[in-house]
This record gives sequence, C-alpha cells and structure tokens, in this order.
Amino acid sequence: MSTSDHSPAVPAPASFAVSVADLPDAELEAEELDPGQILSGTPVVTGKVLWESEDGSQIRGIWQITPGVVTDTEADELFVVVSGRATIEVEGGATMEVGPGSACVLREGDKTIWTVHETLRKAYHINC
Repeated sequence: MSTSDHSPAVPAPASFAVSVADLPDAELEAEELDPGQILSGTPVVTGKVLWESEDGSQIRGIWQITPGVVTDTEADELFVVVSGRATIEVEGGATMEVGPGSACVLREGDKTIWTVHETLRKAYHINC
C-alpha cells in the first residue's frame, strides 16, 4: 500500500512543559456552567486551554470546579487531579473517589454526577 492510500495524520503538537508547581496557581478564565447541570450548591467553573489541535480534535488544558454537585456528559478524556477532591459517579458504572495525583479516564458519552468536596483542579487531555 502506498502512502497516498492513507489519510494525513494529525500533526504532533509542539512540545511544551507546565511545571507541576505552577498548576495550582495558574490563572484560569471563567467558563459557563449550564444551570441545568447544577444539582446542589453554587459551583463555579474556570479553565485554560494550553493547546488545541488545528482541527479541534484534541484539547489539553487546566480545569477547575468549586464545591457542589453537577451532572455532565463526558468527552473521551484523561485527566490528573492537581488539587481538591471529588466523587464521580458514572451512570451504570463505577463510583470514583479522586484527589491529588489521581489519574482518571472518562469515556465519551458517559453520564456522570460530580460531587465536588473541595475545589478540584485537573490537567486534562480530551479527544473530541
């Protein structure tokens, strides 16, 4: 098979590093949270995209949510918790207790309930 038989690959992102020491204090921007997702409390969501592929199929960044309970429909995501604690209940699946250093994989389409006990900040990679 020749190389012309393959569709072009997504170009690899430029290499970059974010110090773990800088993640807890990185300035984030306000993000809108649909009021219909809030089950209790007054959670506030902030985030910062560190990199996005040209075709929008991959995103890497930092995301934070303050205490409360929210529902979500997940993307295909890998994240590592930088700070805070939460319980993530996957409909028809696992209940995960996550905290600093926890690595978590969520499947696209999973319906979840997040109970955020302490403001949770994560570094993430999403395949869109």
